Amino acid sequence: MRPDRNNFPARNRVISGLSHGTLVIEAGEKSGALITAEFALEQGREVFAVPGNINSPNSKGTNRLIKTGAILVENPDSIVHELSAEVQSFLEKKQPAMKKSLEPAGLSTIERQVLSVLSQEEKHIDIIIENSRLSPAEVSATLVQLELNGLIRQFEGKVFVAL
Repeated sequence: MRPDRNNFPARNRVISGLSHGTLVIEAGEKSGALITAEFALEQGREVFAVPGNINSPNSKGTNRLIKTGAILVENPDSIVHELSAEVQSFLEKKQPAMKKSLEPAGLSTIERQVLSVLSQEEKHIDIIIENSRLSPAEVSATLVQLELNGLIRQFEGKVFVAL
């Protein structure tokens, strides 16, 4: 069936029912996201909201959700902290396995060395060269290869982050 705006509420009711919680990032006063949050509440699910600028019309809904009891989200840990013990237990069991599966196989020693310097924190190429103790040419070539393999991302000003 083609997408039809009249079907969105029914679809979102099903999605909110399958989820442990609903996160609303941005919502105007009359928003489909608010309808989905209402479904989640009816189904006994958690409702999370990211606060927004008080002057923005697109934040009125999220700010009202927080005011009426939605869980304020400042970072991902805000959500994990509130999830049921069952979900937290599941995540704790899966995280070590997920980390192993995210560690790419078949990387060269130099690629592993450069990746070990990078983390979820952005780092300038000069810091990577300094911390890896590799030559600038080796680091540059390795960063290109890692980016082509989808393992890192480059931002403006020769700043890199592991994905």
